[in-house]
Amino acid sequence: MSLSRIELMALLDDSGRAKLLSQMSEEESYLTMHDWTLWARREQLEPPGEEWHTWLLLAGRGFGKTLAAMQWVRQMVCGDTPLTKGRAHRVAIIGDTAADVRDILILGDSGLLRIHPSHFRPEWQPSKRRVVWPNGAYALTFSAQDPDQLRGPQFDCAACDELAKWQYAEDTMSNLAFGLRLGLRPRKVIATTPRPTRYIRSLMQDPGVIMTRGATLENATNLSGDFLKQVQERYGGTRLGRQELEGQVLADVPGALWTLDMLDRNRVRHSQLPTLTRIVVAIDPALREKEFTDDGVAETGIVVAALGDDGRGYILADETCSLNPAGWARKAIAAFDFWGADKIVAEQNQGGGMVEHVLRSVRHAIPYKAVTASRGKTTRAEPVAALYEQDRVSHVGTFSALEDQMLAFTPTGVLSDLSPDRADALVWAITELFPRMITPIRLGARHRNPDVGMVY
Repeated sequence: MSLSRIELMALLDDSGRAKLLSQMSEEESYLTMHDWTLWARREQLEPPGEEWHTWLLLAGRGFGKTLAAMQWVRQMVCGDTPLTKGRAHRVAIIGDTAADVRDILILGDSGLLRIHPSHFRPEWQPSKRRVVWPNGAYALTFSAQDPDQLRGPQFDCAACDELAKWQYAEDTMSNLAFGLRLGLRPRKVIATTPRPTRYIRSLMQDPGVIMTRGATLENATNLSGDFLKQVQERYGGTRLGRQELEGQVLADVPGALWTLDMLDRNRVRHSQLPTLTRIVVAIDPALREKEFTDDGVAETGIVVAALGDDGRGYILADETCSLNPAGWARKAIAAFDFWGADKIVAEQNQGGGMVEHVLRSVRHAIPYKAVTASRGKTTRAEPVAALYEQDRVSHVGTFSALEDQMLAFTPTGVLSDLSPDRADALVWAITELFPRMITPIRLGARHRNPDVGMVY
């Protein structure tokens, strides 16, 4: 195919490209369809210049950032022919979980296997967590849930997907930095929806980082019209929408009960945990039938928290889910078993005795305590936030969805259209672990047993 035809393809709109493709031979058409430089938007292409070491793609959901990252890996690895070496030979592919790496980055619509023409397509070797190209290059896959996997291997190229949601982002990226040491100019791409975490903010200030910013609507031609309408109606103009759709890195809410600095300065790893003297699973349930929608928006907050022998609180897990009562009850009890918890605490305002009934239908003898909200969410959250301000509570890693809800709490209300189920569950958990923090109001003889119920 002549260069002039490639240049013409790049200048045409979609209808013009379709017409030109119809005039090509089958082989020309096939190769053209896989030429990323013709179809990508400018923001999805590798930045120019030689001085940068990191390409940071901060963009809204549906922008096409994962596709851009995987296409960049393909361009780094592949030469002009299947057996010709590219600029990179050993690659690290890192996602939040092993399932995310497999289902999104390798096998997904934007994954490595889908974006290559057949004669350049690599082989996926799942038992070895490895992708191998015809030219001998290979990629090893890693989960950010296990940062120590990155100890030992060395690379000349890396791709990181949705870094802002990684629970152990700093540990994972530190281990990657030590391994990214091959070649004259080892580079990495980071594609993520922007959250103003400490690590993201440090990247934005690094002179060796090239940033690309983008919004969901920039990729509107490739997204469902119904999807765009729904997310715009639900999230347009909201703080969550500015982050998730417009790709903005948001500053702390003025006067918010929690700040990112408050959360960041006390983060710990599992290896840093003291002896845990108490562990509770707290539930903020979605009970009403109308809350269970096809789009899975309704959530039951499930948070696991512990008290250490050092007198401090630790958030161990966020198991929040969009399931029916039987589903979230099984999820909560599974968390109870996994962490060896002492008790399940659940807010019972919406369903009365329903919560206990659902839990005991799954396991009759489960240790359970009902709590009833007599005050507003913000009022209940204030003393919990005070413990964070006093550096008495730590998050074990990062819980992005939970923390986004916490950062929206202000003294005058929650700056979100969505119910802060995760944050509510956290408040119940910490309140249970620090009983003297709030003076409980007992409701007569039926509440004399503290394991039966309490109103806060």
